[in-house]
Amino acid sequence: MAEAGPPMVRPTVPEADRLIGVKHPVLEHGYVVLVDYMGNDNAIVQAARVSYGMGTKTLRDDRGLIRYLMRHRHTTPFEMVEFKFLVRLPIYVARQIIRHRMVSINEYSARYSVIPDEFDVPPAGTIRLQSTKNRQGRGDAAPAAVDERFRAELERLCEDAYAVYSKALADGVARETARTVLPVAYYTEWYWKIDLHNLLHFLSLRLDPHAQEETREYAASIAKVARTVCPVAFEAFEEFSLEGLLLTRREQRAVRALLGGATPEAACKEAGLPLVRPDGKPMTSGEGVEFMEKLGRLWPTSN
Repeated sequence: MAEAGPPMVRPTVPEADRLIGVKHPVLEHGYVVLVDYMGNDNAIVQAARVSYGMGTKTLRDDRGLIRYLMRHRHTTPFEMVEFKFLVRLPIYVARQIIRHRMVSINEYSARYSVIPDEFDVPPAGTIRLQSTKNRQGRGDAAPAAVDERFRAELERLCEDAYAVYSKALADGVARETARTVLPVAYYTEWYWKIDLHNLLHFLSLRLDPHAQEETREYAASIAKVARTVCPVAFEAFEEFSLEGLLLTRREQRAVRALLGGATPEAACKEAGLPLVRPDGKPMTSGEGVEFMEKLGRLWPTSN
């Protein structure tokens, strides 16, 4: 007969319990709500120590074990913690988040229910021009006239579209057809369930400065909940993932050249990390530029 272990109890975090059902506003009409969670830092430790078996004499302290797991990418124990959120967000943000496939989602049905007349208009002064360095990102602030005109036209477009939508419903057009006229600025809502391992992967991408600003706001709100439920695991995540740096083989070669006295430009050339295009113009993207950005974080005076 297997030896009986300690009695099992559902781990709870009082601070997290107080967050359940609380709306955390995001953007003008959006929010993030913690519906439920399962597990905490102790659940990660419990799952990891199953591997040791009974009678093991030397075990790491809980914080050290969690940091070891994070540092060496032993991810399974982090899957023992789960979160369920209720999220209200613009459709254009939802289309970004839906790309993270390791979740369970049930979305508000516009085939079954009428979509509320709520849409997202960026605050004044926040409209930016297309980035010249990042094809999918934003650059400098738009001129005031462009900012004002875009926001006014977006609001008018949404109002006109909702009027068409409402008229179609009144005429008996099926909801699943009538919804097609609404812009992606309109809000949707879903239940979003995810384990901690995949949540941290989501946050590593969506808290990144290159991520869409509005998506980062939702990620930041979700991150606050994750930090409350699993503070030790989140601390390790911040250190080894969010604030950590990955050096490729070529980048390591460049670092060795730097330690040998080479300039950053010479080190990049020696390592095969181009900084200049064939026509002689400086590169604005690519492996060499990315390495110089990493170097700037490590050694701010290098750029």
